[in-house]
Amino acid sequence: MTIKMFNIGKVINTHGIRGEVKVLRISDFEDRFQKGNTVYLVKENGEQLKLVIDGHRIHKGYDLLHFEGYNNLNDVENFKGFHLKISEDQLSKLEENEYYYHEIIGCDVFTTDDRRLGEVKEILSPGANDVWVVKQPKGKDILIPYIEEVVKDVHIDDRKIVIEPMEGLLD
Repeated sequence: MTIKMFNIGKVINTHGIRGEVKVLRISDFEDRFQKGNTVYLVKENGEQLKLVIDGHRIHKGYDLLHFEGYNNLNDVENFKGFHLKISEDQLSKLEENEYYYHEIIGCDVFTTDDRRLGEVKEILSPGANDVWVVKQPKGKDILIPYIEEVVKDVHIDDRKIVIEPMEGLLD
């Protein structure tokens, strides 16, 4: 059985000479990089390297991580460009009306009058609320703000989202 893995960040560089790596976070859970947590570095060939975080700090908007047993620059130099992932059983429990990106991406989006608009292809996090990017069968992408006034129903099991477009949203 294959274990599902989920991206939580990407190693974009090394930092200093003591084995820290600079990570672009792809998770909005603050506790994801806590000391003692396990993450997996996934290489291009699919090989997974289990890493235990023993140091974390924020520097210039990036997460700097240090892993047990990787104490100098040469140990982590080859981590650059690879994703850090967690397994499905490491996912945090969510509150009602909260969803993981992987649950939303790929869902079909319909209006309240049952008109199919397209499929969610990515999620942007520009500020106060997420924005779901919907790829239409024809035409340009639609940007759907994830707010109560617009998103009316999310059916993860059916891969279906129902929205009430606000004025100007579909123009």
